[in-house]
Amino acid sequence: MSNVIEFNSVTFSYQGPAVIENASFAVSQGDFIAIVGPNGGGKTTLLKLMLGLLTPQAGTIRLFGKPPQTTCFRVGYIPQFLTVDFSFPLSVLDVVLMGRMRKGSLWYTKKDRSVARQTLQTLQLDEFADVPFRTLSGGQRQRVLIARAVCSEPDILLLDEPTNNIDSQTEQILFDILTELNRTMTIVIVSHDVGFVDQCVTNVICVNQTVAVHQTANLNGKTIHDLYGHHEMKLILHKG
Repeated sequence: MSNVIEFNSVTFSYQGPAVIENASFAVSQGDFIAIVGPNGGGKTTLLKLMLGLLTPQAGTIRLFGKPPQTTCFRVGYIPQFLTVDFSFPLSVLDVVLMGRMRKGSLWYTKKDRSVARQTLQTLQLDEFADVPFRTLSGGQRQRVLIARAVCSEPDILLLDEPTNNIDSQTEQILFDILTELNRTMTIVIVSHDVGFVDQCVTNVICVNQTVAVHQTANLNGKTIHDLYGHHEMKLILHKG
């Protein structure tokens, strides 16, 4: 399969010590990748580099074979932190339709609304279409934001810590949905808790300034600790 993301000797810093140093790796079309690492290790920075939101001081990044700034419209992105004015009266459908916004267009088409409703059904949220977004639980809001990204019909879906502050049942629903979405798009997910990797993740990118890629089958908690020695990383791999 062709590579959709390529890093070649990439180094990045925020006007200080390198956060990402000499990183080289590739993500293939159809992969389901988990990015793991300690707090401050560079996971979110890696996603922003993929999107072209940050520019490296050294090395090259290619998204679909081109600079990320020119092809990032093919990527759906769900950031780690949600900033919403909950006094604004948006329905769930309104939020999801934002994924269909196009430059220079002020109106949604019939197709836009059809795709939005189909996406809500895929994310098991169709019954909430007309419900105010502010009234949803944290897990439901997270799924709506994923629906907004999926509604743009991306080729890659990037998710930054999507399981924060949701219960284990909602987490399982989320990963079942992501596994289904992986049939049609490449998925890259940042997480501290990657207990699901045996079931759906093809490779794990370990980030702590340096970047190493491991096949899921060859990875366990001891491997991560030996590589990085960070007790604060929560890596749970369920075998069998």
